[in-house]
Amino acid sequence: MQQVLETEQKALEINLDPAIYGTFAEIGAGQEVARYFFQAGAAAGTIAKTMSAYDKIFSDVIYGAEKKGRYVCESRINKMLDHEYGLIDERLGNCRPDTNFFAFANTVATVNYQRTVRGHGWLGLRFQLEPESPPNDIVLHVNLEDYNKKQQQEAIGILGVNLIYACFRFYDKPRKLLRSLMDRLQGRVVIDMVRLTGPNFQQLDNRLISYWLIKYGLTPITLFDNKGPLHGSELLYKQNVMISRGNFRPPTLLHADTFTNAFRQFREDLGDEEAARAEVLAELRFEDLQGEEEEREQDFIDRAEVLAAMDKIVLFSNYEHYNELIEYLSDFRIQKVGLVIGAYRLLDLIREKYERNKDGRLLVSFGEIFTRNVTMYVYPNIESDDRHRMDSQNLPIPQGMKYIYKHLQDSGQIVDVRYFNPKALKIPTDQVLAQLQAGETGWESSVPPEVVQAIKEKGLFGYPVKAESKTS
Repeated sequence: MQQVLETEQKALEINLDPAIYGTFAEIGAGQEVARYFFQAGAAAGTIAKTMSAYDKIFSDVIYGAEKKGRYVCESRINKMLDHEYGLIDERLGNCRPDTNFFAFANTVATVNYQRTVRGHGWLGLRFQLEPESPPNDIVLHVNLEDYNKKQQQEAIGILGVNLIYACFRFYDKPRKLLRSLMDRLQGRVVIDMVRLTGPNFQQLDNRLISYWLIKYGLTPITLFDNKGPLHGSELLYKQNVMISRGNFRPPTLLHADTFTNAFRQFREDLGDEEAARAEVLAELRFEDLQGEEEEREQDFIDRAEVLAAMDKIVLFSNYEHYNELIEYLSDFRIQKVGLVIGAYRLLDLIREKYERNKDGRLLVSFGEIFTRNVTMYVYPNIESDDRHRMDSQNLPIPQGMKYIYKHLQDSGQIVDVRYFNPKALKIPTDQVLAQLQAGETGWESSVPPEVVQAIKEKGLFGYPVKAESKTS
């Protein structure tokens, strides 16, 4: 096992590298990262400039105003990188032709005195790996878990050093680059979004970063779309959100029906004004992935590809329970949350809660899920005899749960999906998967056309690409 360097050692090693030279711009929490490089010694070999535009008016003069009035945001970090890297390239590009330039920036809010605001921030680095070459960018979001402001500031300093060191030392090993961000920070930070782009990372699928963040324990949840990682504060802040959880192996017409008709009902329930601020997310869970190591990673990519074909934003999580998901969403001041769930899955959830909480914590347990802004939209299930349909009205609720369940129905927090395709309820997902892996025909009628195309063109889920020529 390779020894983890102390933060000061990392800073000194960078300072002693004559090929690395750049600027530091830090707003919000102070000059925490630059301080490590100054204290390590030999900083004149690395630091061209440091600055902290703490005053918002002064910061706006330098970087421009933010339309939404928020300063701890991705837009701000990008403006800072553009401005600071542009300056160093303009002023020193001709006189230091053998230098790899960089611009480091962060915008951070630490915990406030009343502890009503959680500490978090954005960090970014624009950096060259070869002199006079186009630069690369890495941008990340971090939640600060320490209890007080001083400790959170210290954590930002360590994370910034880890980031700069990793980008110059582990750029060719992206997994190691990500893992090293947590050096000396276990339990102190949660890194829930990383985006890595540039000429040296053109072959890197940024969606894999979301997978690695969870696999290596940097975060329990992250977001991405077909272009790469996203962050909830940019996408979900004060929005209305519907979430459909599934294994999507592959997505069938039932999943498509969920995204279309359940979301239609969600928007109708919101009303015209709020419906304009509604998003639908596909939740994919880490524990539902199949295989070991490389197989598991490929399974993730396969599912990401088919969801991309459906143009869906994916919420990728390591959460087992819905209350964890609700707590995550609360950070973004979500107005209304809709959770799509099958009738059988709802019954399992109720029975699980009932068995675990017979000691009197039943109300508390359900209160963790059914906060005032949460509604469960129940999709019916067809029973094995193909005649009886199970929905929220005829679930066999345990006797000790009936009062609470009735209350949730009467308050509109458990409702049936009004619009659905009855034929889609009967699709046997396991059979669809078996047929496509065997290269057989027939499964295509159970899967959205765009998903069929993606599976066949890219050989997803073990589909034998050569099967096309055999059956055509």
